[in-house]
Amino acid sequence: MTTNDTNDGQPKIQLGDYIILQRQKYTKLVKFSSISATAALGKEQLELENILDKPYFSTFKMCPKEDLGKSHRGRQRLHTLEICTDVELPNIREALGISSSGVDNRNITDDGDSQSLKSDDIEQLRDEYNKSTKIIEKIVENSKTFHAKTEYSQEKYLKKKEKKYFEFVQIKRPNIRLIAEIYYRQDAEKIMSIRMDTLSQIMSYSSVSAYGNYLMYESGTNGLLPAAFLNAIGSNTEACLVHMHPGNVPQQQALLALNFPEEQARRCISVNIYSVLRDYYQGEGSKEDENTDCNEHLEPCIKRPKLESEIEKEDNQKEENAGEQSNSINNVVEEIPATRTENDSDECKQIQETTAVNNDCNTKPLNKAHVHQKWQLENRRACLLMREKFDSLFIAAKEHPANLVRELLQFIKPSRPIVIFSLCREVLTELYVDLKTNNSKVINLHLTSNWMRMYQILPNRTHPEVNMQTNSGFLLTGYTVE
Repeated sequence: MTTNDTNDGQPKIQLGDYIILQRQKYTKLVKFSSISATAALGKEQLELENILDKPYFSTFKMCPKEDLGKSHRGRQRLHTLEICTDVELPNIREALGISSSGVDNRNITDDGDSQSLKSDDIEQLRDEYNKSTKIIEKIVENSKTFHAKTEYSQEKYLKKKEKKYFEFVQIKRPNIRLIAEIYYRQDAEKIMSIRMDTLSQIMSYSSVSAYGNYLMYESGTNGLLPAAFLNAIGSNTEACLVHMHPGNVPQQQALLALNFPEEQARRCISVNIYSVLRDYYQGEGSKEDENTDCNEHLEPCIKRPKLESEIEKEDNQKEENAGEQSNSINNVVEEIPATRTENDSDECKQIQETTAVNNDCNTKPLNKAHVHQKWQLENRRACLLMREKFDSLFIAAKEHPANLVRELLQFIKPSRPIVIFSLCREVLTELYVDLKTNNSKVINLHLTSNWMRMYQILPNRTHPEVNMQTNSGFLLTGYTVE
């Protein structure tokens, strides 16, 4: 389902959309499937009813339900969302009026008794107050060591508490960057440890644009890679992506999360690599049969759009044919004698039903392609594109890519880029040597490794982040020649 736009062009949140909930720096991807849907953010449970038809990037305030009592403490707290028209987040230190701090932390001991408030008291504060500043103020007042800490330690303590009791949530529209960051944070192995910087390099080397057809094979990235390619292709284009995968069903989580319109989503042809190669070499019929049977399903990648004059001419022809056939059948019905017995009434009824069915068939002609399963139609679309060849090849394989490159390289036009991604450097090194020695169809080969490190930039204290994953795979790139 696609999102509707407001009068100023800003998209609105609709049922069936995937949305991203952001609370400070934490983001989560959820589906807004129904009015009564809820979403969990840690120990907070949010009712999503009030976000319907609201613009994306709106900020909502988390308001606890009034029926929360002691029985709910320790469980997920239920909140409703109220839209905020003007959100101004004050400086927590200035809001609390904190001006004093200690020189150093040498005399502070973590004995667990510095906070006089117990967990039940803090839960009661959360029920009484609807603002995080009020809760943090009470916690600071009841802390025995807060004013003895250094200013840096105080800011670190306040940010930690503000993150825990922050009461605002922003609804964002999914995009490739946010989805890649969410998947990478949750479980990097499910997307083959592809970071955002590696993904940008893949898109750049593959030269994906709104023109041309592209071939991809990937072993499973939750649909992140085909979604990135399809997003770069766009909707008002003539380009297509053939997405080959080893399983029976393609992974399309990221494709669905981006809420692509139907016209754009159909430009991604997902096929099983073994099935489509078998159909390509063996064939299911002549080329002419494929063009006549599957014309409707080959759009928008193969078939040329019809002109208005051609459409009107076809409609007039269909109406004339339908009228002639219905008149001939009616004449047959009229020639039946009126002196028929009651036993023949069933036969007359059958003829009349046949007339109605034929009339309906004339208005909606039967398409032979409808008897084929969806995967067969996708295979035919992919085979036609494979005959015309592609403008780029990308492979992200968990297995050794050598056989895949040898098989798929024949479907790529000359002077076109090829990009192979793997988590193992040795695998791409072997492929590099193989292409250099035994294959003259690829030149300008380069084996690269992306390495990016995030930095925390604060006044007088800039340093790299301590916890991060360094490896994001390796890329082998080159260009095809005759």
